[in-house]
Amino acid sequence: MPEPKQDRAVRTRQAILVAAAKVFEEHGYKAATISEILASAKVTKGALYFHFASKEELAAGVLSGQDQQLIVPSHACKTQELVDTAMLHAYRLQSDPMVRAGVRLTLDQRAAGLDRTGPFLRWGEVAVGLLTTAQAQGELLPHVVPAETAEVFVGSFAGVQAMSQAVCEYQDLLGRVSALLRHILPSVVLSSVLASVDLSEQRGETLSLEACREPALA
Repeated sequence: MPEPKQDRAVRTRQAILVAAAKVFEEHGYKAATISEILASAKVTKGALYFHFASKEELAAGVLSGQDQQLIVPSHACKTQELVDTAMLHAYRLQSDPMVRAGVRLTLDQRAAGLDRTGPFLRWGEVAVGLLTTAQAQGELLPHVVPAETAEVFVGSFAGVQAMSQAVCEYQDLLGRVSALLRHILPSVVLSSVLASVDLSEQRGETLSLEACREPALA
């Protein structure tokens, strides 16, 4: 039975994005070429331009794709859910080329003309939402302003990512993020709440493995 056109189109689009992510990660936005992406994706120029009109659109697709699979289980403790979001992203950054490429593009100051604000804004929205709920549940210290704390959290996380990439290609990222959380959260979260929060380096891998097992249990 022939593959439905819609399914084939979805598969082709994903193949192009994966190829673009590989090229962007290896060369950066400015040096990456459509020819290299075509060769990696093994598709025609017509197929690529059917889905993406330009290199900028390809990069935008990779930028938005870095957090498409970032599904963090809801937790009664929203501080834990915030930690889980950070640790799972850090783990995926080590293991998922799409995430690595998206982060590289996000932090690529040479990507002239590319709107790199999307990931920062999305992360900020997620953090504000979780911190606001945590505050309503009495998890946070009285002085905390969720929007302000979210900006510090996202900016610090981006800096740790960049430092880890430069020093050792993300090999120590989980340890660095765990240390970041141990330093920031005591100034934000009540000690009685923080005592029960898992800040370990293994948290991201645990969440990823649990997410992989869920479909088999359905």
